[in-house]
Amino acid sequence: MSRILDQRILLLVISFSASVQTTKVLSEWKKCGDPECEKAMSRVQATTDYLGPNCRYLNFKTGEEIIVYSKLSRENENLWTGSKGKDFGYFPRDAVKVEEVLIEEEVEVLTKEADFLCLHEDKYMFE
Repeated sequence: MSRILDQRILLLVISFSASVQTTKVLSEWKKCGDPECEKAMSRVQATTDYLGPNCRYLNFKTGEEIIVYSKLSRENENLWTGSKGKDFGYFPRDAVKVEEVLIEEEVEVLTKEADFLCLHEDKYMFE
């Protein structure tokens, strides 16, 4: 009986560590249009279809317009965050082209753990 319990605990630990890994911090720093990251930085257009690996990412099709609110910096400069309609998430900067710059100076701020959680139907999800 204790052997079965040990196996269940091991599976629980493995499951928890996998879930922590999917919500990990992608970068310690990000660049924004203001210290609260509320101002839109730019308007971009998708140059390719993109399907993200999980709910933290923004999915889009070629030609769709996206409003950019922040750009990860230092460790992971390839990911930007933005919105398309009601959808919000990360996407690779090389999948879009800048159509219009809305701010002149970027502010670098620390990221928060909440920056890397999934938002699904107005609820935060932990994968």
